[in-house]
Amino acid sequence: MNPQSRPNALLAMESPQLAADLFSARARAELDRVVAVHETVLTPDLPSVPASTADTEILITGWGAPRLDETMLSHWPRLRAVVHAAGSVKRLVTPAVWERGIRVSSAAGANAVPVAEYTLATILLSARDVLRSASDFQRTQDMLAARPRGDVGAFDITVGVIGASRIGRRVLELLQPFDIECLLVDPSLSSVEAAELGAELVTLPELLTRSRVVTIHAPALPETYRMIGRDELALMADGATLINTARGSLLDTDALVDELRTDRLRAVLDVTDPEPLPPGHPLFSLPGATLTPHIAGSIGNELRRIGDHVVAEVQRFVRTGELADEVTSPDLARIA
Repeated sequence: MNPQSRPNALLAMESPQLAADLFSARARAELDRVVAVHETVLTPDLPSVPASTADTEILITGWGAPRLDETMLSHWPRLRAVVHAAGSVKRLVTPAVWERGIRVSSAAGANAVPVAEYTLATILLSARDVLRSASDFQRTQDMLAARPRGDVGAFDITVGVIGASRIGRRVLELLQPFDIECLLVDPSLSSVEAAELGAELVTLPELLTRSRVVTIHAPALPETYRMIGRDELALMADGATLINTARGSLLDTDALVDELRTDRLRAVLDVTDPEPLPPGHPLFSLPGATLTPHIAGSIGNELRRIGDHVVAEVQRFVRTGELADEVTSPDLARIA
């Protein structure tokens, strides 16, 4: 490609370090070959846009990017596409994006991989009661007393997946080699479609009643707000584990705290409501709760998978005008 014909692209991210973490040397060289890249720091708290970026045609955004409202978009009259180097674009886009005919792409598919892997690992550890056993062992230093109790193990258990999102589908795929029965709740699927994913389509009450482990992968929508509340938690079997890597708003935190106080259920939460939790919140100390600091998504070298996806999307758009993982305005009503 003639360097003089390369479209102008702008890396709009919270820090130069994020761009360095996203793109390997090979990926960055490929990106520079396809587009002329300008880097700047643009955050909601620092929305100053250099005048030198006015000819931007492709905006590559990441975590901490500013919201693309009419004022922000006015700085880039030639902007044709936004390629988001992260999952959800809901906090990023506004109606002004669609009104201007700007195309939008998300790396949600690439980011789904580590979330599904985290979920698989957590399912297997939970089935063996490893997390509780490790906590008890650290606290008591008594090997025999800390060993898992009851009917533990991952053989012939039932796992319930709430939501056939990208992540939910990937979790079902990863579970296929194991001796595990999978249940699925998703109002958009038929029983045949669920079976093709390796799962039995059931109602939410049935899933909660039958599953040893329940994992949430539904989008945060008005109709899914606190979809797992007091009544739903009461349906779960004693000793069952609830995993949430989706959004904290899908789960009634107060109801979960009350259940965990009875030592009846276990919960592994990578997201909470509120997030972050205030210091001293009961979830930090309840023995049935395992909290991780929102790390199920891409971290460390996994960010390079997102970087590779972004480079491929930019290449595709420059060469064909198409996007493999395009997000349209109607999509926002059903995605995370």
